[in-house]
Amino acid sequence: MIIDEPRFSRREALALFSAAALTAALTRPGSAQTSQAATWTPPAPDRELMVPVRGGNIWVRVNGPLNAAKAPVLMAHGGPGGNHVAFLPGLVLAQERGVILYDQLDCGKSNHPQDRANWTVERFVSEVDAIRSALNLEKLHLLGHSWGGTIALEYAGRKPAGLRSTILQGPLISTRSWINDAKALVASMKPEEREALVMGDRTGDRNTPEYRAATSSFYRQFNGRGGRPDYIAPYQRTMPRVGSTLYRDMWGPTEFVSDGILKDYNGEALLSQIDCPALFLVGEYDEARPVTAEAFSKRVKRGEFQMIRNAAHGIQFDATTAWQDAIRTWFNRWD
Repeated sequence: MIIDEPRFSRREALALFSAAALTAALTRPGSAQTSQAATWTPPAPDRELMVPVRGGNIWVRVNGPLNAAKAPVLMAHGGPGGNHVAFLPGLVLAQERGVILYDQLDCGKSNHPQDRANWTVERFVSEVDAIRSALNLEKLHLLGHSWGGTIALEYAGRKPAGLRSTILQGPLISTRSWINDAKALVASMKPEEREALVMGDRTGDRNTPEYRAATSSFYRQFNGRGGRPDYIAPYQRTMPRVGSTLYRDMWGPTEFVSDGILKDYNGEALLSQIDCPALFLVGEYDEARPVTAEAFSKRVKRGEFQMIRNAAHGIQFDATTAWQDAIRTWFNRWD
């Protein structure tokens, strides 16, 4: 769903809605982040390229050195149907290592064939190897957020050579667990909001004012808890305008109902297959609830868990400096 619509999807809106969400701490007078993050703007790409993948070509941008002592990091955005805008704050790491952002097929600046045959988990995961081949990346870290966490989970579970570590940020590990978390969060909302969401999902009428207002409230609490950094709007205007077909067909009509391609997705068996260090990183109010993510981390041999306070699903904008510090520290540990 598009950013200026009142109905937002979790994984698609991550890059469109949460990518526009900046921490409230950024706007609080006297905040430690105010002078640092509020005045920062993302650099232009050092390099842009279109990488051939099955079904079309995907857009990739590179900042920083790819062959330095510190391994580069590849960041997989959320959705399905989001774009790389959600990871713009991660470009601060380009001062010390390569940072690679990309748009998945049918997303952002990549090709938009809108062919449902391309919408499989395996094909989206295969884009990682395509990027590695195009950039000759023998070593890398992989960060996946939300639906991008599914990509990181699947990729790390294959034990690929050269993968130094992965971060699973607010990840979709299984649809069952995600829906259970969503239900728990809805249950914590105001009674009238909870009732509006339950009624709308029961009847299928999700266009009532009450349902739309409750959905917006859900996003304010659990998706992005702040405003927007100044650089988002002009940057977002450079992005192609796309519809919600990918999200709708792969996930479903709302955050609380999945009847699409991913409705039976379950990657939990892959947790025990990951042998690289894996950090489960979530916000205090994340849609991927901390209690769930921590339990998943314990099923990974070298798994760890970290929660960032006062942040929801879009940690990189709700607590920008804390997020940057967390991922910088993690990658530095495993170079």
